[in-house]
Amino acid sequence: MMMVRIGDGRRELPGAEEVGAKAANLARMAALGLPVPPAFVLPVQLCADVVAGKGQATRQLVDGLKGGIAFLEQATGKSFGCSRNPLLVSVRSGAARSMPGMLDTVLNVGCTSRAVRGLVRATGRPRLAWDCRRRLLESYAETVIGIDPAPLAERLSQMIAAEGVSSERELDSEALERLVCDQHKLLEEADDDGWLEDAAVQLERSARAVYRSWTSERARTYRRLEGLEQLKGTAVTVQAMVFGNGGMSSGAGVAFSRDPSTGADEPVIDVMFDSQGEDVVSGRRTPETERALSRALPDVALGLRATLKRLESEFRDVQDIEFTIEEGRLWILQTRAAKRTPRAALRIAVDLVHEGSITREEALGRLEGIDVEALTETSLVSAGQPAAVGVAASGGVATGRAAFDSASAERLAAAGDPVILIRHDTSTADIAGFAAASGIVTAVGARTAHASLVARQMGKPCVVGCAAIRVDGEAQQARIGAAVVSLGDWITVDGNTGRLYLGRGEIVAQRPEAELAELSTWRFPRDTGPGGAIAEAPAA
Repeated sequence: MMMVRIGDGRRELPGAEEVGAKAANLARMAALGLPVPPAFVLPVQLCADVVAGKGQATRQLVDGLKGGIAFLEQATGKSFGCSRNPLLVSVRSGAARSMPGMLDTVLNVGCTSRAVRGLVRATGRPRLAWDCRRRLLESYAETVIGIDPAPLAERLSQMIAAEGVSSERELDSEALERLVCDQHKLLEEADDDGWLEDAAVQLERSARAVYRSWTSERARTYRRLEGLEQLKGTAVTVQAMVFGNGGMSSGAGVAFSRDPSTGADEPVIDVMFDSQGEDVVSGRRTPETERALSRALPDVALGLRATLKRLESEFRDVQDIEFTIEEGRLWILQTRAAKRTPRAALRIAVDLVHEGSITREEALGRLEGIDVEALTETSLVSAGQPAAVGVAASGGVATGRAAFDSASAERLAAAGDPVILIRHDTSTADIAGFAAASGIVTAVGARTAHASLVARQMGKPCVVGCAAIRVDGEAQQARIGAAVVSLGDWITVDGNTGRLYLGRGEIVAQRPEAELAELSTWRFPRDTGPGGAIAEAPAA
């Protein structure tokens, strides 16, 4: 089948090998009755042939998109590209195994000039409509066409300065409309094959770009580093948009059912009000936490916690979800098994066995590939006053020489020195620098951004949102308060506390003896009770 519907009430659920893990989990959530926007999926098997430009695959792509949009129009009561009640869609990737942030996404597809007018009519929110158009132009130009984003970013910066505001989030609808008109003219001159005002062209080219992102350098590097080179490709999921950028009763965020850095049984929730999902996961901004969500939208916060518990119970593992809040209504856009540090993986495995969620054999299977006997918990003996404080995103402590881009990190590491990669923000294009570094620090970003997920998966200490840091990539240095850190200077990052120290800190390590002791009883049980339960298991 060349197109699979999600949210049509069917009982048979597609498999991850066919539609990718993201879409398979979406279908499962929809079957549970959770609030999932309707979607359809073009399968993994089309990926290689679409990228190669084969005619049969192209026809199947076009037919699948046509049939899928008809389904979404029926499901939502909206019309794609119309001027009255327009349907906008997101076009997302999804391989059989999660590759967080390594493949492309295009949001607000179908937001033509006609659709902007329709959005204003349908929502009564002109700012939302023009913001969606701006986001589409900027994302499509870079992701689909491959245009240098700098000229569009410069136009945005000029408008922010002219309006006397601090960011695009403070631009009103009139300023956004003027900005969009300016960007439109620039893109008309650069590359316009009709996409600017043709929703169908936007959709087809976005789907092709998502398939094509499978062959990107960052995606290939990630698959090589994570041993995923056997994967066949990505699916393309097209989903009806819900809008988190409609005011302060709306927003977007990422949440974990347990702490993926430490393994503690406590949700980790990041949210940005009046935003779309890419604002959170890109790492370019620092979001707010569950406390802010509970103050502003307490019912949503309670519903989100309940959803996290339900999904963890359903999938029998710690979940990482993406969500949108549209005018006070919670929508779930994705769930997947959370990337976690090796230390957290051990604690979570033991806790889930204690709770009866998984068996000892399943827990041991989940720990395969981790040298649990070599696991340690690192901490600083004494480091004095921190130079900066941010948000702890991945536990552990590391000391190394400062590097400010991936190439420098790889070069210093090749010379035999440990490296701390320091960036204003990180993207998944920094994957090679992550692999070379012993620790990662960013001036902005969140615990739930894609870069933080990758750092945890690699077991690298990571601190994000260090607002005191001013990074000058061109000069290869950073100013931290009154101090200047240059390329090659020693620095220490404490991913347990979110602190950053100048110089080389003294690190101590200890083993998680309680969990390791219990693990040994699973492998070499001495005495079991009824049903195979361990009779004398030490507490975790």
